[in-house]
Order: sequence, then structure tokens, then C-alpha cells
Amino acid sequence: MRWLQLRKAVRVLNHGGIIAYPTESVYGLGCDPNNGSAVYRLLWLKQRSVDKGLILIASSLKQLKPYLAEIGEEYLERALMTWPGPATWLIPASNKTPHWLRGKHNTIAVRVTNHPLASALCQQFKGPVVSTSANKTGDPVTKQVDQVRQIFSDDIDFYLEGAIGDLERPTEIRDIMTNEIIRAG
Repeated sequence: MRWLQLRKAVRVLNHGGIIAYPTESVYGLGCDPNNGSAVYRLLWLKQRSVDKGLILIASSLKQLKPYLAEIGEEYLERALMTWPGPATWLIPASNKTPHWLRGKHNTIAVRVTNHPLASALCQQFKGPVVSTSANKTGDPVTKQVDQVRQIFSDDIDFYLEGAIGDLERPTEIRDIMTNEIIRAG
């Protein structure tokens, strides 16, 4: 049954749709990061500025490589020690990374997730997925699919149901170059 849901979610992503799905701590909204129309639609639904940038989740570092600039191994090792896991890193973005993903920044926020369903989604999609909390900007985060449905209703093209992870707060975000905590987890 779960694989049917994953196939449907991937089909929606491939056709420019937006999905809701569970992550390590909250329900998230996602889309194909290479589809500018889908990303802008997601930002509009959340009432979020494109300048803020977005997080990409993946099932492997290989899926994230096209979005990342070359950095020294000693820096990349910081992320690799925490992945797969609930650690999000700001890494210098490749010059090919679209503005709609990095916003006004020269970095991109990325995570190799250890959430079983989110990871399986990225594996089946064969690439990273945009990951942003399933709420309107400034509102409380959502931890249940029914809450997401109340907020977004039919504006979300598919709801991938499943349990969120056991983190109390959204994932920690660190700068890969300085190791500075940008958002506490």
C-alpha cells in the first residue's frame, strides 16, 4: 500500500504538483526543485518570500551535488558526520542553482534525511525534493496531516500520509563553512 502512495506522490511531483509529506519533526510541503512554476506556487500558498530560500531534502549526497559548489573535503565532512539525519546545512550553492531555491543567499539549505518515508520519496523521485513546513508563513507548524488539510485543502495536489519523526522542533540549520548554528533544533 505504501509503495502505491509513493508512486502517486512521485507522479504528482513529476507533473509539477505540490505534495504534503511527513518529515523528522513536522509535516512538510514539497515539489520538484527544478520546476520554477511549482516552487513559486508553493511559495504563494505559504505566503513566503522567494528571498528566504528553501530547503532541499534527499536520500543521498549524490542527489544534492548538482546544487552545491565545490568545497573542501574538511567542510563537507561536517555534514557527512550528521547524515543521514535531521541536520540541515547551508552549503555554497552552485552557480546553476536557481534563485527560487537559494533566495537572496549564495548558499542552499540541504539535508540527507533519515525519515524513512521522506527518504523513500526522494529515492523513488530519483532526486531531491523541496522541503518547507506545511503552514502559512508565521503560523504554527503542523504535525498532523489533518491540520495540513484544514489549512490548504485542495490547493495541495497529494497528501502522502505517514508518521512524523520524534523531533520536537524543526531540524537544526548550520553553516557548513563556519559551523555556526543558524536555527537551533
